[in-house]
Amino acid sequence: MVRLWIVLGVAAAVFYIYSVADCALFDRSRVRGLPKPIWLLVIILFPVIGGVLWFAIGRGRRRHQEARRSVAPDDDPEFLKRLGQDKEQEERIRQLEKELSELDDGPDDPTTGRRDG
Repeated sequence: MVRLWIVLGVAAAVFYIYSVADCALFDRSRVRGLPKPIWLLVIILFPVIGGVLWFAIGRGRRRHQEARRSVAPDDDPEFLKRLGQDKEQEERIRQLEKELSELDDGPDDPTTGRRDG
């Protein structure tokens, strides 16, 4: 019976430390219910119950719905902006290739067989 109390005591201490650390390091914008300092006070004053309340009520979840929200490409301004940038870049590349080919096609020196330059 003593071993059971020791194991429960150690588990409660670990849970208490984890609850305090989690609350202290948790993102302030995702805390629900009470302000973060009040949650820390509740966890410290009521070790096991405060930790359970923190994980059940105070700790907000990530917002997966916002991350999953998809937009059709023709409605996404960032996508349309990238298309415009890609088109401009391709046009610049074509112009540079044209200039390089004009330089390569320059007149040859008939006496040496080399190009001018």
